[in-house]
Amino acid sequence: MLRAVTSDMLDPKTPPDVVIRAEARRPELDPTVGVAVSPMLSGTPRHRLVAIGDSLTHGFQSGAIFNTALSYPALIAQELGWKSFRFPTYGGPGDGLPLNLEKLARFLEKRFGNTLDWWEFAPGLLAVREFLDQVEDYWERGEGSIFPSETAPMNHNLAVYGWDLRNTLSYTADLAQDTIAANPPTDNFINQIVEHANQRAALRVLNSARDQRSAFTPLQAAAALGAEGTLENGTGDGIETLIVMIGANNALGSILTFNVAWSGEGYDDMVRNDRYTVWRPIHFQAEWDQLVVELKKIRARHVIISTVPHVTIAPLARGVGEKIAPGSRYFPYYTFPWFDNGSFNPQKNPHITEQEARAIDSAIDQYNDFITASVRQARQEGRNWYLFELSGLLDRVAYRRYLEDPAAQPSWWDAVGGEYPLPSPLQRLNPIPDSRFFQSDQTGRKQGGIFSLDGIHPTTIGYGVVAQEIIQIMQLAGVKFYTANGAERLGAVQIDFARLIQQDTLISNPPSTLASSLSVIGWLDRNFNIFGQLLRSSF
Repeated sequence: MLRAVTSDMLDPKTPPDVVIRAEARRPELDPTVGVAVSPMLSGTPRHRLVAIGDSLTHGFQSGAIFNTALSYPALIAQELGWKSFRFPTYGGPGDGLPLNLEKLARFLEKRFGNTLDWWEFAPGLLAVREFLDQVEDYWERGEGSIFPSETAPMNHNLAVYGWDLRNTLSYTADLAQDTIAANPPTDNFINQIVEHANQRAALRVLNSARDQRSAFTPLQAAAALGAEGTLENGTGDGIETLIVMIGANNALGSILTFNVAWSGEGYDDMVRNDRYTVWRPIHFQAEWDQLVVELKKIRARHVIISTVPHVTIAPLARGVGEKIAPGSRYFPYYTFPWFDNGSFNPQKNPHITEQEARAIDSAIDQYNDFITASVRQARQEGRNWYLFELSGLLDRVAYRRYLEDPAAQPSWWDAVGGEYPLPSPLQRLNPIPDSRFFQSDQTGRKQGGIFSLDGIHPTTIGYGVVAQEIIQIMQLAGVKFYTANGAERLGAVQIDFARLIQQDTLISNPPSTLASSLSVIGWLDRNFNIFGQLLRSSF
């Protein structure tokens, strides 16, 4: 039975267009949203896969964009047998930018062993500064500061971490270059996170996305790829499958800052909208409608559009306190994961309330209603668009929200299959990966495994789960997959999760106590404002 909204669920600062819901929106598990389409297919699209999105598509994890060969689009391209998939790469002494927490953790382990004793506090600070300085120098003054060639072929992965709907509609490589040129880097001893890391990352994605007249946005770049047509005659759809996963950053700032600032005037102005952390549904819809107009200009045979996940499920936001109402899916407060019921003080520590968390999630539910409606409308127009229910997937793995408290599960829980069934190789891991903040010690992983060390982005196996779900939609659309030697793969295409487990260093070789304990990550944040600086580097 659907729960009713009560007065204690409401936050008075919530805008009137946010429809508060007592329980999460029911996932739409039919990718066709109930509308049949019979597309006319001819020729072989020149580009088998193109992706537009933010950090989840870019391949971000543990605080950095680095191992992009294991992003979910790259994993899908591997399964397609398509060796021509182009994506940006990020290296350097810190393995990516702005800050790879796993790399830093292993650096500290090598220097200090499994524990950081009190007499090593000052040496620990100096060691972290040494690491950050090397990374900063590489990207701001060294090899990493050199822009990629403007004449290289355009990338197929056109996602950029930290971007929201407006960035995707309007931002180009020229704007990134202008920002960097206008703000020469300084060698700051205190704040050593790479300056303008987002623009530097964006240039590796988009600097070759241009024609002789202007630089392209990701949407324009995809349109240019689609306009290249088929291999046979250069006409028709140039893209076989276009994946669009964007919108999370229209709400994610609320838990990165633990501040709920609803969008207002200038929500569609990139110069002014960074003051907002959550977009009102009316503003999200206005931006989404513009994005849909641009998507319809792209010559893509199949388009797969993702829903926006509930950002409050990410383990960076830890629920603390005793639930006021039995069976509620919310805790009284949400704060950084290194605080617990004993150490959290709402008078001192950053947090949002359960009423604010409910309002954020309710707004996201409305975002997803808009997204679902746009897919349905496109299919009614005869377009071969599909819905990927990422929000529902993450709801169904939400350990502290639903799995450890079955009374909090929504009325639709059993009807959609209950807890999301992880692939068998992941279920055989001990412990089975879950959505809690990653922790391990000398004996191995203790909990978590779906989210990486930043508590927001997936691990490699988490990206594998996303890739597997999208592959199933692609097969439903009739996309053919091939082996490395060109033979067509028959039957259901399955990612080799045993191989992916070995490639996921957090799973196959988890850091020891120093690397991953919440106390140490909290120590890093207190002394270096790691998460605050990572937020500022996002855009």
